[in-house]
Amino acid sequence: MFRRLPDPENVRTEACRFEFNGTPVAGYAGESVAAALLRADVPALRLHPIDASPRMPYCMMGVCQECLVCVNGGAARRACLMPATEGMKITSAARETST
Repeated sequence: MFRRLPDPENVRTEACRFEFNGTPVAGYAGESVAAALLRADVPALRLHPIDASPRMPYCMMGVCQECLVCVNGGAARRACLMPATEGMKITSAARETST
C-alpha cells in the first residue's frame, strides 16, 4: 500500500529517538509517529482484538484507528496524529478481549 519516496534534501527537522516496544526508533521531531514507524519497517503497530492479525496505519489521517498505540503508559492514541518527540516510550495498544 505505501511505498518509500526518496528523502528530499534540506526538508527534515531535528532528529529524535524514541522506543517502540523496547526497540529504539529514529525519527524526526514533529513528524507523525506512524510515519517514523513505517520508515523503520516495524511489522505491526498492534494486533486486531478479535483475530490477532497485525495492523498497520491505513488512512494516515486519524479516521481508521488502525494505528493505535500507547504512549508513556497512557491510553491508546492514533500514531498518525501524534508528533514524534525525543524519549517517547511507545507500545502496541493492548489487545482487548471481546465478549
